[in-house]
Amino acid sequence: MTRFFRLAEHQTNWKTEVLAGTTTFLTMAYVLLVNPYLLGKEAGMDFGAVFVATALASALGTLIMGLFANYPIALAPGMGLTAYFTYSVVLGMGIPWQTALGAVFISGVVFLILTATRLREQIINAIPIGLKHAVSAGIGLFICFIGLKNAEIVVANKETFVSLNPNLNKPEELLTLFGLVFTLLLMIRKVKGAVFLGMLGTAALGMATGVVDIPSRIFAMPPSMAPTWMKMDVMAALDMGFFAIVFAFLFVDLFDTAGTLVAVANQAGLMKNNRLPRAGKALAADSVATIAGASMGTSTVTSYIESSAGVASGGRTGLTAVTAGVLFLLSVFCFPLIEAFASVAAITSPALIIVGALMASSLKQIDWQDLSEAVPTFLTVVMMPLSFSIATGIAIGFILYPLVKVFAGKWRAVHPILYILAVIFTLRFAFLGGI
Repeated sequence: MTRFFRLAEHQTNWKTEVLAGTTTFLTMAYVLLVNPYLLGKEAGMDFGAVFVATALASALGTLIMGLFANYPIALAPGMGLTAYFTYSVVLGMGIPWQTALGAVFISGVVFLILTATRLREQIINAIPIGLKHAVSAGIGLFICFIGLKNAEIVVANKETFVSLNPNLNKPEELLTLFGLVFTLLLMIRKVKGAVFLGMLGTAALGMATGVVDIPSRIFAMPPSMAPTWMKMDVMAALDMGFFAIVFAFLFVDLFDTAGTLVAVANQAGLMKNNRLPRAGKALAADSVATIAGASMGTSTVTSYIESSAGVASGGRTGLTAVTAGVLFLLSVFCFPLIEAFASVAAITSPALIIVGALMASSLKQIDWQDLSEAVPTFLTVVMMPLSFSIATGIAIGFILYPLVKVFAGKWRAVHPILYILAVIFTLRFAFLGGI
């Protein structure tokens, strides 16, 4: 084990790596509750099957990352992409979840092909840094809005479209507010696994006050994946009308993964001459896990920035990831606990709100002094929650950015790929309507 993971070379040991892997798992374990809630309770998929698919896809991607790429990075279905899958594609467009899974599967295959070629680097280099950060921040606002809506902190209003709920004195809303404040306090105190522990603390208070039902048991054999296993409809997703959907899954995963890998590897001191060794192997973990996840019944699997918590605890090698992967495997036996808690919006909503806030931190990376940068990126960010569609925000940004740069006399600064994408998205709006 020491030789396989090169522990001595990275100046670490197995005890430190196992502790780091456990820390990473606890930090991102909230996905085991939130992902089945969004896909199961909201998108109409089988809750138990999605839970098992979430755990197994996370375990598979994380184990590949640890054993194949030897990086201390864990993977799981991305919250932004799950929200897009649920609210924009399935509920917003009325597309069957089987077709949406087909789009996820196709995006994973394309990602794998791009990883095996130099096209991946060319595409990453073609997208302006401002648009990359705008997409991340916009998804953060989108997720936060969903959390506020699900918890009924904000409600529909005929005059103003949305407004603060005038009746925030119900037990469910009060429990949500407690969960939000409690989780924030844990995060401010830099408690490891604050989001997950915040959910457990909220659940404990909910059970003590009668708002949340007490689970009859904690452990049980995992439910069957038959309702979602190999149910993706790839042929339906190949329709040209679904280009924007596939592109949104691919685009967000591509840059989210690349950004996370660089950030965590840099924190761990694993960058060599400003380059990421074994980058292809690390990216392959995401694409393979996404393909497998779609086959099992879950949305796009991506690298989690929460892996930085494990690195902060001393994790430097793939043994950290392997530890987290094993814990994801074992978590399939905790279904009764997940089933009882995930159905309560007061437990899951604070996690969505806080994760959204963390993602919105990308706003500080945008050049707000340059209007040719600020306006397209701002509209990309704001149109995601206002149109209730991540794909629409991306499309508007990709259309406006090259257009504004042309008017600013900076057309040479725009990569040709961006002009091509701008034309494709314009045609998509013109002939196929909204996204």
